[in-house]
Amino acid sequence: MSTGFFGDIGKVKFEGPDSTNPLAYRFYDPDRVVMGKRLEDHLRFAVCYWHNFVWPGNDPFGGDTFERPWFPADSMNQARLKADVAFEMFSILGAPYFCFHDHDVRPEGATLGESVARLDEITDYLAGKMDETGVKLLWGTANLFSNRRYMAGAATNPDPDVFAYAAATVKACIDATFKLGGENYVLWGGREGYETLLNTDMRRELDQLGRFLSMVVDYKHRIGFKGAILIEPKPQEPTKHQYDYDVATVYGFLKRYGLENEVKVNIEQGHAILAGHSFEHELALANALGIFGSIDMNRNDYQSGWDTDQFPNNVPEMALAYYQILRGGGFASGGTNFDAKLRRQSLDPADLLHAHIGGMDCCARGLMAAAAMIEDEALAGPLEERYAGWNQAEARAMLAGERTLEAIADRVVKDSIEPAPHSGRQEYLENVVNRYV
Repeated sequence: MSTGFFGDIGKVKFEGPDSTNPLAYRFYDPDRVVMGKRLEDHLRFAVCYWHNFVWPGNDPFGGDTFERPWFPADSMNQARLKADVAFEMFSILGAPYFCFHDHDVRPEGATLGESVARLDEITDYLAGKMDETGVKLLWGTANLFSNRRYMAGAATNPDPDVFAYAAATVKACIDATFKLGGENYVLWGGREGYETLLNTDMRRELDQLGRFLSMVVDYKHRIGFKGAILIEPKPQEPTKHQYDYDVATVYGFLKRYGLENEVKVNIEQGHAILAGHSFEHELALANALGIFGSIDMNRNDYQSGWDTDQFPNNVPEMALAYYQILRGGGFASGGTNFDAKLRRQSLDPADLLHAHIGGMDCCARGLMAAAAMIEDEALAGPLEERYAGWNQAEARAMLAGERTLEAIADRVVKDSIEPAPHSGRQEYLENVVNRYV
């Protein structure tokens, strides 16, 4: 049933590249088959609850600009209205998934018990909306950063009562995710870091975080939750330094606490840029380390040094990102979550639709270009040629541990080996990519 929030806007449909309809897909055809799979099944789009239905349009220098009918979100009636509008939007877009924090879907209670009871109540309501619309839950998570109790972190807090409160909150959120058939559970350590080392025992805080994550993994197995546990790396903001700085840092942390086979990463494009990397770098490294899980698709303004969470609009960037994802076998339980928000001057309900339509079209174009490059072996051929020498028997023996350092040195001297440099052909490969995008 229509809430009236979007007026008479009907379901967004694919109309093809020649369409001038701003409320139609020009490139995202969910039923188009690419590399033997429907585009919808490749991309697994999800719409986030927080930026779309919770953020009021404020920033560090100005107050709220959005006036939504469910604001202030301080009652369960408002929470149900927000859910009605959210699922109406998911259905208009034809998005197969959504994501949420506990704080997004229910008002905070006076006690944790009241907050959990409200989460249980709204979970049942969301389940009904999911049955009605067919929209599924990509992942759930807990907000362990907004409330003042978390000003010094959650799992890494110097106060053990905050650690315990956060643990109880995560348990409730995993329970809700499990009940709703969520395919993953994400931990974003929004304040798991430090502002200054003058008051920080880093080793202690890392051990606390390792213990917290181990408990989450143990609980997942005890209740039979089959989804992946994901960590979302971010280098800084709001803290000066986050303990989950980037993919490499997260992997080192997981190895230290014996969790590298239990936890994967949810990589956000904007966070990759803030860490000084490209999105494709973080994706390639996660695949190389065997911890790739899912992505948050957004971008930053390259003229700003902070996390602006804008919708993607750069097809070449998306092509290179999805190239790495497809090379790794594509998504398993993960997907493409739009962790992106409107600009605070974009006030109209239709702006929410325009933003997602453009982002979904951009991602679809990028994935199709990436798939074409893979099918044509446009980059795989030159890559294989560059490393061809390692297929020789002597090279394989060196990597297999069948040659000592002395033996290798003796052979180089005996055979008068003088390596001949070969071109990396970077400009040629860049031109190859540009032919596809």
